[in-house]
Amino acid sequence: MLFRRRNPDGFFERLRTYMWPRSSFSRSLQYFSKRILRLNATPHAVAAGVAAGVFASFFPVGFHFAIAAVLCWLIAGNLAAAALGAVVFGNPFTFPLLWGASWETGKIILHDRLPSHGPPAHLSEMLHNLSFSQLWGPVLKPMLIGAVPLGLIFGLLFYGITRWCMIAFREQRRKRLAEKASRLLQEEDNAIPPTLPRPPGRLWWKRPPPA
Repeated sequence: MLFRRRNPDGFFERLRTYMWPRSSFSRSLQYFSKRILRLNATPHAVAAGVAAGVFASFFPVGFHFAIAAVLCWLIAGNLAAAALGAVVFGNPFTFPLLWGASWETGKIILHDRLPSHGPPAHLSEMLHNLSFSQLWGPVLKPMLIGAVPLGLIFGLLFYGITRWCMIAFREQRRKRLAEKASRLLQEEDNAIPPTLPRPPGRLWWKRPPPA
């Protein structure tokens, strides 16, 4: 493969790069944004794929790509766009915010159906004190229920933003390519010298006979 590393990175190096990119986060965000905009699919498919990735990022389970793939199949989304959307929106820096918001939202929805003993005030304290088998009622159930409305809201928001950006990007690229083609055609026309008119002269059969 062209430009492939001679010594590929190991698992821990790839994990470190994923959590802390070698370049700045703004450049990484620009890179993923351009990758999404340049996908060879319809604006709806790309926008639906990004929305599926954003929706799956709110769930506290480790099957985000599987959830995004099922959603792409249901709403005719692009799978590559879903993977890029899940990577951009759901990462180690945003997961605490997304999952905390899901838990708080689910707690509001299930305020009358939480366990009788009552959960701790903070999610971190709950995760520290309870075992995994005890997390379903006070933690996982509210997070799963709260992830649905938040995922729908942010998924629809990113669908509209991505679709508008796709249409604007392709229209701008179409105009740029048309201007480039017109400029090249004009340069070719200017490079061809104009045809000069032939000076008038006597024809051979009208020439006077030699003396």
